[in-house]
Amino acid sequence: MQALRPTPLVPANASQASLTAKFFRGLGDPTRVRILQLLLEQERSVSELMEETGVLQGRLSSHLACLRWCGFVASRRQGRRVYYSVIDPRVRRLLSLAEQFLTDHSDSVDLCRVIDDEAAS
Repeated sequence: MQALRPTPLVPANASQASLTAKFFRGLGDPTRVRILQLLLEQERSVSELMEETGVLQGRLSSHLACLRWCGFVASRRQGRRVYYSVIDPRVRRLLSLAEQFLTDHSDSVDLCRVIDDEAAS
């Protein structure tokens, strides 16, 4: 009888690794994370998100488009306003897991210069 192997958490091939990295880049901007945090509280309009984040409308729209294309949020039009909400309950778990991880490793993450260097280039 063969021992069962655990399912690897690391993607099995380069294209899956690339797609996974792209997924995390979608979460790799503080403004997008803040938008998700706000939308997890309640559905919000673009103007409400502008007020809460302090981000100008054009830049906010770019962030919302990224989150929408990646499947994190959905939009709905009501009259002249567009409202956004988180559409996948796993987003809450993802952010919660990140917070839990950072409780234990925030100093290490903060000190990581590799990520800082990649962002600068």
